[in-house]
Amino acid sequence: MIHGMSTFTIMHVLLSLIGILSGFVVVFGMLVAKRLDGWTAVFLATTVATSLTGFFFPFHKFLPSHALGVISLVVLPVAIFARYRRHLAGHWRGAYVITSVMALYLNVFVLVVQLFRKVPALNAMAPTQTEPPFKVTQLVVLVLFVMLGIFATIRFRHERPRVV
Repeated sequence: MIHGMSTFTIMHVLLSLIGILSGFVVVFGMLVAKRLDGWTAVFLATTVATSLTGFFFPFHKFLPSHALGVISLVVLPVAIFARYRRHLAGHWRGAYVITSVMALYLNVFVLVVQLFRKVPALNAMAPTQTEPPFKVTQLVVLVLFVMLGIFATIRFRHERPRVV
């Protein structure tokens, strides 16, 4: 165990970090009009696993993290359906981009929450996560993801032809 973390917690955190890293690679691919099929599979699988495993931690009441997990588990099937059943045809391409960026945003939102909880310097600035440093950070993250989503939707309209 790492600093009192259970094996399950470590697995959940690793899934989350892999999902975030691969999600950024996938979004970069969208920005340069490439599908990046392998990275997409990793991103979607680990992000679904992250959301699902979040419900296996002991809890006594429904928390905001559970609400984000529910939203993620509503958004992710749309991305998966658009990508693998509709093959990004027509409007499904835009639905895929938007839902993928949303799923990545939700993971990053939780990452910011956890960073403010676990990193002493950040926790000192916003111990209850109602303070301006936390709110400004989350606002900046939201604005960046909205911009990423807009640019990715525009750029991923048509894939560049593959060079053989």
